[in-house]
Amino acid sequence: MSNNTSCYHCGLPAEKDSPYKATVLGQPRVLCCLGCQSVAEAIVENGLENYYQFRTEPAAKGESEILETLDKLAVYDDPALQEDFVYQEGKHNQIQLTVEGITCAACGWLIEKQLARVQGISQVAVNVAERRAMVTWEPDKIALSGILKALKRIGYKALPFQPDQHEASYLTEQKQFLKKVGLAGLMTMQVMMLMTGLYFDLFGSIEAETRQYFYWVALVLTTPVVLYSGSTFYLGAIKAISARTVNMDVPVTIAIFGTYIAGLKATLLQTGEVYFESICMFIFLLLLSRYLEHRSRHQATQISANMMQYIPVTAHRLEPNGQLSDCLAKHLQTGDTVIVKSGETIPVDGDILEGVSAIDESMLTGEFEPVTKQAGHTVYGGTVNQQSTLTIKVKQPLKHALVNQIIRLQSSAMAKKPKVAQMADTFSSYFVSAVLVISAATFAFWYWQGNEDAFWIAIAVLVATCPCALGLATPSALTCAMARLNKQGVLLKRADALEQLTTIDTIALDKTGTLTAGQFSIQQVHVANGYTEEQVLQVAASLESRSEHPISKAFTQDNLLSVSEFEVTAGGGISGVVSGQKWCMGSASFTGVSPNSIAPNANVFLTTGDYCVAAFLVSDSLKPDTAATLQALADKQLVLLSGDNQHNVDAIAQTLPIQQALGGLTPEQKYQHVQALQAKGHKVLMLGDGINDAPVLASADVSLAVGNATDVARNAADVVLLSESLSTVPPLLKLAQQTRSKIRQNILWAVGYNLLILPFAVSGLLLPWMAVIGMSLSSIIVVTNSTRLLK
Repeated sequence: MSNNTSCYHCGLPAEKDSPYKATVLGQPRVLCCLGCQSVAEAIVENGLENYYQFRTEPAAKGESEILETLDKLAVYDDPALQEDFVYQEGKHNQIQLTVEGITCAACGWLIEKQLARVQGISQVAVNVAERRAMVTWEPDKIALSGILKALKRIGYKALPFQPDQHEASYLTEQKQFLKKVGLAGLMTMQVMMLMTGLYFDLFGSIEAETRQYFYWVALVLTTPVVLYSGSTFYLGAIKAISARTVNMDVPVTIAIFGTYIAGLKATLLQTGEVYFESICMFIFLLLLSRYLEHRSRHQATQISANMMQYIPVTAHRLEPNGQLSDCLAKHLQTGDTVIVKSGETIPVDGDILEGVSAIDESMLTGEFEPVTKQAGHTVYGGTVNQQSTLTIKVKQPLKHALVNQIIRLQSSAMAKKPKVAQMADTFSSYFVSAVLVISAATFAFWYWQGNEDAFWIAIAVLVATCPCALGLATPSALTCAMARLNKQGVLLKRADALEQLTTIDTIALDKTGTLTAGQFSIQQVHVANGYTEEQVLQVAASLESRSEHPISKAFTQDNLLSVSEFEVTAGGGISGVVSGQKWCMGSASFTGVSPNSIAPNANVFLTTGDYCVAAFLVSDSLKPDTAATLQALADKQLVLLSGDNQHNVDAIAQTLPIQQALGGLTPEQKYQHVQALQAKGHKVLMLGDGINDAPVLASADVSLAVGNATDVARNAADVVLLSESLSTVPPLLKLAQQTRSKIRQNILWAVGYNLLILPFAVSGLLLPWMAVIGMSLSSIIVVTNSTRLLK
């Protein structure tokens, strides 16, 4: 006897004794998985149980079917549901949306333009390749449901982005494409066979009635292609016209319906030419081109999107009573304790409480060498525990985990388009208008000349010069470049950083933690009379325990003293009250002592009042790949800017190809030096990692934070390396040049093709079917050229 039943929510098979259950409509219901359980519970908690009474078929695994049944967009205004996908940024909220119906760059432009007009929406960035939109809005002026309704009014269905639903949306669109392409291809073969036979009289001398019969058969076969397969273009045109603009689908729609109506008229009146085979071939090839673009964009974004697979679904939570319970990872809260066994994915960001293990962090850094971590170390959600069981204290909910931050960074990177992308978008919209005007003028000229093919010449102009390739030129290249960087562990926080990297001629570098490993050790300790080494080390360790600076790791002790009134002076040092005394610790200038007061080589001083109690020589070592990386960057002007003393800075600089090395700089002085370089016309890339680097990172033309950087530095940087290694910097600069080159090639090809083909179309030398093939090949060439960036 079968032990299976159906999941109450989605209808898929489920075990009768399944642990996943929910009470719906007053009765316990069996569900197949945690996902369905979560959705069912959310529906019940929000008073939407009637959905299950009125539905006509089981729900999909996700909210899309629920929304269609309920209205239901208002359900997403519930704060409890928004907790999973809405991010608060001050007075603004931000969300990623999956947008169905995006077919080309013009769709992204249309969505951005329309939503920008809605009161309360402050920023919209559409990623056409990934079919996503990042929307920032003021919740006191507009609700989330209002944003979704605004998109629906212009013909786009949008839902909060969730990885499984987004992939399902892609698969749904792919199936629709295949159905339309398949129908168009099948009918094109049949119509081509009939019409080719007529054109070349392959059937022999046939009577007019028989010829007319073949016309009717061709009309019947062409009609479903026009009405079903071609609907993709008509919807795009309607969306554009309703927004009082034009896009690439407008000339395509005019060409299709113009040719179809002319053929229909010729068939009914039994006079004139028909081009049913050209219509079918046009729709088939254009659909095939868009399908290939659709697949290429998806493949390009899979490298980035594959990060979604690392977001775990479940976790083993350790309850206060010592029992383990399985729960959804997204339900974990700060302070919870989870157990991660060998081979399992770590569910959220957290700190290890117990255990030592090797962690595979390749999905974050691109480096496949496991990292050994133990109690006190931080681990990240999505990384894999390879060896032994770990007990982890949750640091932040899954919503704010590093892997989710990366995904958000990737999406928001498209918010600020490069100048070349803005120019291409503007040029494309004007070009479409120009195509419509030129085709109308062409028809008027040839009609006035008495040419009976005036209409077909105008159709050829519309088809041949459709600027689909131009619209794909920039976004396809940027998407591929960002996907490749993501695979290498490099995150762009703004897309135009790639464009600016191509102009860089000067690289400014911080020393500690950027060029060096940040693994400090105390080489010498000098203590003033009246104190012991143990006493000063205890005070120093207590103060440094509050600091994020890499030097703090050199001062580690177990018997720490309590610290109050703790303060950090960026680029100077730290201070606080320990055992009732005010202490300062840092550089000579910060503590106000003479560098040679105790020891000539010391670089960290500990003072109380005006008295220097101790001086330490703390040293660091270069990262293993620093020398090789800077050698690869030797064609740039390299400038070292450090807060460390000049002696240590010179010692480091002597072993590296650095033209200028400045030590003892405050954050303000670093900032001023970069400003002075920029005033001389230099384009500066700044590499840093610490709190004191934030001002200079923000002022540089492009800023880069290394993997071990503080949160402040990461926030100020334009580019973030997930690895501590600098070895990805030269490939980053090379890829920026390659991306610029690809964009230029794409634009030159797209514009050049249209300008080249236009005279042939206007003169009547280009038949409609020739125009169809040329236009489709042009788009495919652009996308194929961009995907070369992935290699």
